[in-house]
Amino acid sequence: MERDFRMHLPRPLDGLTVVSIEHAIAAPFCTRQLADLGARVIKVERPVTGDFARAYDTRAKGMASHFVWVNRSKESLALDLKEPRDHAVLIKLLDQADVFVQNLAPGAADRMGLGYDDLKSRNPRLIVCDISGYGSDGPYRSKKAYDLLIQSEAGFLSVTGSNDDPAKAGCSIADISAGMYAYSSILAALLRRTVTGTGCRIEVSMLECMAEWMSYPLYYAMDGAPPPVAAGASHASIYPYGPFKAGDGKTVMLGIQNEREWAKFCEKVLEEPELASDSRFDTNSKRSASRDILGTIILQAFERFTADELTTRLEAADIANAVVRDMHQVWDHPQLKARNRWTSVDTPVGPMPALYPPALPAEFRPRMDPIPSVGQHNDAILAELGEVEHVG
Repeated sequence: MERDFRMHLPRPLDGLTVVSIEHAIAAPFCTRQLADLGARVIKVERPVTGDFARAYDTRAKGMASHFVWVNRSKESLALDLKEPRDHAVLIKLLDQADVFVQNLAPGAADRMGLGYDDLKSRNPRLIVCDISGYGSDGPYRSKKAYDLLIQSEAGFLSVTGSNDDPAKAGCSIADISAGMYAYSSILAALLRRTVTGTGCRIEVSMLECMAEWMSYPLYYAMDGAPPPVAAGASHASIYPYGPFKAGDGKTVMLGIQNEREWAKFCEKVLEEPELASDSRFDTNSKRSASRDILGTIILQAFERFTADELTTRLEAADIANAVVRDMHQVWDHPQLKARNRWTSVDTPVGPMPALYPPALPAEFRPRMDPIPSVGQHNDAILAELGEVEHVG
């Protein structure tokens, strides 16, 4: 069942043009979200091979899973930017664009005359967003930056997994954070432009984005205090909070946030109300310090129940809980189905399921247009620019 959007109202970014020289995740995720809001996004790719993320895997009906996720609703323009004619086409596009996003290697945009100072002299209203691993200066400026490496440099790996076996996030969290900050900063710059009439430069560093997201553990370890321990799926300072095995071997995830919940958990779930006032466990700090002892008590109590029975008891006690789902179960998630979150988009290999963007009002329909093949829109875009000879 489709969501009930009111088709007659415009999208927030209708009429705006975004040009992007993008690859991998950070910049494409940013521009896809701009496209969701109505912007026209022209994705500049290498001829023939295109964005290298197209070849990450073939799991989505022969297409790359990463690419399918972040590249709907875009037009693909294949240009060889080392060729003067193709470079001139890009400059012509940027002269008319509202936003330019790029995540080329450090310094590459400047070497091609695509730095902000060069571009603003031709188009003062242009908003330029440069996404990089470490920023445009400093000792790490030229260091290669992949998602795992940024997770490591930002300290994320030090608080995940275990002390003996650090673990990265299971999705591209550093790229995602950079894409989100680029997206929100571009929206802010567009608002600013309505007042000033001029564009600006936005610089997004993956390291700085992840460092911001690591602020809780940073403050926790302030002034040389011990940092949070790597606690797997558990919480470093709150207990019980995390995964617990039921009697049928399945895992239940739960979280206790305060003393009221702790008392209800002891009474209604564990059926051991006296634990609530046990001097070993009567504050969160004590429970966290005694997690080995308390964990054994909880697991012994949980052995009497299946995961489904425990979920029922946790719900009855109003204790936060969740099922540990795998990807196949998320495809079938009853809440996503009940809220009509799924639609489909066209691709070069046929229709593909897609989630609607989160947090959009019902007053307009987000763009959910096709995923392009490499250079699919060359002819149409070149005709708009008055370029009749083949490029790319």
